[in-house]
Amino acid sequence: MHPIITDTAPSFSSFSLAKPLLIAISKLGFELPTPVQQKAIPLALEYKDLLVSAETGSGKTAAFLLPTLHHLITLPSKQFGTRALVLAPTRELAQQIFNQCQQLTEFTDLKVGIITGGDDFRLQQNMLRRNTEIVIATPGRLLELMEQETPNFSNLDVLILDEADRMLDMGFSEDVLTIANSCNTQRQTLLFSATLTHFGVIKMADKVLKNHEVVALNTLHDGHRNIEQQIVVADDNDHKQKLLAWLLLNETYDKALVFTNSRIQADSLRGPLRGQKLRVGVLHGDMDQKDRNRMMELYRDGEVKVMIATDLAARGLDIKGINLVINFDVPRNGINYIHRIGRTGRVDELGLTIALVKSTEWNLMSGIERFLKQKFKRRTIKELEGKYKGPKKLKASGKAAGIKKKIEPKKVVAEKIKIRHRDQKNIGKRRTPTIVNPSDSQDQKD
Repeated sequence: MHPIITDTAPSFSSFSLAKPLLIAISKLGFELPTPVQQKAIPLALEYKDLLVSAETGSGKTAAFLLPTLHHLITLPSKQFGTRALVLAPTRELAQQIFNQCQQLTEFTDLKVGIITGGDDFRLQQNMLRRNTEIVIATPGRLLELMEQETPNFSNLDVLILDEADRMLDMGFSEDVLTIANSCNTQRQTLLFSATLTHFGVIKMADKVLKNHEVVALNTLHDGHRNIEQQIVVADDNDHKQKLLAWLLLNETYDKALVFTNSRIQADSLRGPLRGQKLRVGVLHGDMDQKDRNRMMELYRDGEVKVMIATDLAARGLDIKGINLVINFDVPRNGINYIHRIGRTGRVDELGLTIALVKSTEWNLMSGIERFLKQKFKRRTIKELEGKYKGPKKLKASGKAAGIKKKIEPKKVVAEKIKIRHRDQKNIGKRRTPTIVNPSDSQDQKD
């Protein structure tokens, strides 16, 4: 039996986890389980399929790793093949999960491997052939290996889909279902998503989960209570660059994350910001994997204080100390906005997010506010105040204001009679009567 979750947060020891895991937890300094861990771990330990919604930074990685590792430790298997598979949308997120999994398995004999694009294909094949029990992978590269008949998931105990909504948004739906269909049908499946309002997530849950429990800690529309969200209007991109530099030079932060919608924009901002003596790095998908890993390490260690990134980094960038997020470009939709700002204000930390909005982006930003059912704080930087002040408020029409228009009675216009010129000459003159010939009159009677 597992403890019933009450308002008082239980300790990790109350979950009756395997001793090697409790030792690792203690070494990592985990004190009390987060809300998602309190709710998900007891259900997962009962080997139930789960559909979990929890925002980034809520401790969800440990929420699915701890019960999975407990299962592998307490129920060893002599069968060959991978026993636990974790699918993640990006290399960065896969690396984060891999790192935490290694920390939690430090006092066990479990082998952990990672499979992502950009790394040596043969080394990954060899890793799978060595009967690695736990594999963290991105869908694309894993499918390439499956085409070579390398992975063996026929004896898989647990399948975990992390950031399922993001995988769907990135077009991995068919890949994920192909991988899931190749796995042991008697497995446990844990599906984690930032929201349950994503239609694709519900469809996928119907296909991969069996008699599942739902753990809903938040929906997409829940506000980030520990994040202050601001909007600063800008005239154009040049004005945005000046605003960005001012914010990075004047705001107080440990690490700042700047988002753009394209790698070209990200690269173009690096030079001007470095010219302001800022320690700046860039992260996007066109970079070699080794360069990306090195940049992440510099950012994590504080050698780089400002990171300019595309949405590639909006998922899986789990780095402490990010307390300022600036959207240089307004994200293309509300879902991307949520995942961008989710890099700050993690767990109990406070965060600040600022969106720089020019006139052509105003409708997009307003749409995000409506989508999230939130109103962001408007802010003006006096030193760099521009000409654009946002859209002008239009006066409400009578219809919009609810005023009934007064209907005026139609004026009766007298019919205008046309008077001919020759008739005007005869005005006042005596008219000579017409004499009718009697014979003509008789003809008419006949």
